[in-house]
Formats: sequence, structure tokens, C-alpha cells
Amino acid sequence: MALPATLQEELTSQQPLNDPAVIDLHGLSINFGKRQILKNLRGDLRGKAIGLLGPNGAGKTTLIHTLLGFYEPSAGTAQIFGHDIVDNAKQIKSLVGYMPERDAFIAKMSAVHFVRLMGELSGLPSDAALERAHEALFYVGLGEARYRKLETYSLGMKQLAKLAQAIVHGPRLIFLDEPTNGLDPPARLRMIKLIREIRDSGQAHIVLSSHLLLDVEECCDEILILRDGQIAVYCNLEEERKSNRKFLMLETRGDQSKFVEAIKELGCEYAVTGDHRLKIVLQGGVDVQDLYQLAAREQIQLRRLSYKRDSLEDIFLKAMENTNGGL
Repeated sequence: MALPATLQEELTSQQPLNDPAVIDLHGLSINFGKRQILKNLRGDLRGKAIGLLGPNGAGKTTLIHTLLGFYEPSAGTAQIFGHDIVDNAKQIKSLVGYMPERDAFIAKMSAVHFVRLMGELSGLPSDAALERAHEALFYVGLGEARYRKLETYSLGMKQLAKLAQAIVHGPRLIFLDEPTNGLDPPARLRMIKLIREIRDSGQAHIVLSSHLLLDVEECCDEILILRDGQIAVYCNLEEERKSNRKFLMLETRGDQSKFVEAIKELGCEYAVTGDHRLKIVLQGGVDVQDLYQLAAREQIQLRRLSYKRDSLEDIFLKAMENTNGGL
């Protein structure tokens, strides 16, 4: 499945996705009365799909709403594709799409008319907005139900309608706030598939806010974790996965003493964790194939070899324990 043709044309007519940063944070702070919600956020976000994580009350939705122009910064500012969120708020509205966590439908309105209205509010002419509304609804799988009233939709259909209105105007950046919230497994898989298709099209960046770590891990290449209104962790998941390929866990059979000495001569760090188990950190220039050759030379059987891989849950839990982080 691909994005509708006119949406593709609109997206590819925009500036390319090789900008220095999708979002720049310049000491961004938000206060609600005397309470500080976001605290001096700094850094830049560059990923195709950025996961926004944090416990309840960490400031995730407040950050999204601030970037969308709903709140004026108490201090600092931010930029989206180089446009200041305060000085260029009108221009930013045409560049971003937003799928809110909570329903914000208009009573007695059909899906196609609602999506058309959202397209017009994002700057599309009326006729173009109607054409795009039909295309967006067909794209998310609601083509046959597009004339039905939104209040007759199931929860899964409402989520798809919210996604349709977020992409109808061909945005370059799409904010998705809890897109799979409350969905049953088949509906969730369908939503994840759509998000990944948009990501892989290379036509729009995504910021995905979710409390479901699996959703973020399946869709995102970078993550930003907030804690108490501050950046606890920012990391590139792909780089994390590549670095983890240096850490190996082996299970052997035979006398491994000579094998361990040979590993030491290669310059690799190692630890014997059991009678037949080893943990090894590969050094530069050393490949897994070298370990197989050593094992053959020393007549050792490698019964099991696996890569250590920090899951997103590991990264998240470490962020919750560690107050020092940032970009």
C-alpha cells in the first residue's frame, strides 16, 4: 500500500527530508501557573520516526502541544524545519499533522466532511481538501464507510479517521499521540503497519508518543525519554543495535582453556560465566568468523552464540533510574 498519489505529489513538492534537524529545542520551558512542566529542553531531533516516551505527567503531551502552538513557551523556543514555533506558527500549521490522543470530532459530521474540514484548516483549498479527504480515508481503509457519521464508528475506526485527518494535507511532520490506545490486537497491527508505511515512504517524519514500548520499538529509529519535564535519554535505536553486536554470549563444549587464551590474544575482553559459558566483547577488526576459526583450531564446539541486545524496556528503565541524560 502506498500513500495516495496527490498526497505523494504534495509531500515530494515540499523541501527534501535532509534538513539539519526536524525539531530544534532551544531551552524550551513551559509553566502552568507556578508549576514548571517542561524544564529547559535543549537539543535537536533528526530521525525519520522519533519515539516520545515517559511516565504519566512527564510532559510528553505538553511538549507536543507546545510545538503545535497551543501553548506559548515560558522561556526559550523551538523550531520545526527551521521555523520558529512562535514567529512562524501559521506556516508550521501547513507543515505538520496531528493525531490527538482524545477524540475531537464534531457531532453529526461524516468522516469525509470532517477530514475535509481539517484539510481546509491546514490551508488546502476546499475542492482539493475534499479530494484529499476521499484519498486519505481510502488509504487508511475507511473508504466504504467515509459517508457514515463518526459517532457510529467503532474505536478502531475512529483512530483511523484521526490518522486520515492528520495526513490529509500532506504534512512533512506528523505527531501521533497514543495512536494504538484501546485497540484490539488486529486493529493495533493495522495501525502499526500504516505508521511504518508512512515512515518508510520517506515523505514525512513522525513523532510517536506512546506508553506502549513495543509500538515505539517497532516504528521508531530514535527515542526521546522525558522524566519530570526534563530530557532523561535521547538515543538512536539503530546505533544502539549496531553497538550491541559487539557483545556476544557463547556456550561451548570441550576444554575451553586454550580457547579462552586465544580470545585473550585477539585483544577481546571476556568473562567466564559458567563451566561452558562465556561473555565476549569484540574489538575492532575482530569478527565472529574469527571466533569460529579459533574454536575449530582448538577443537571446541560452539553450541550457542547470541548477541546481547538492550531492549527499549532496558533503556527506559535505566532512564527512570538515572536523572542525568539529555541530547
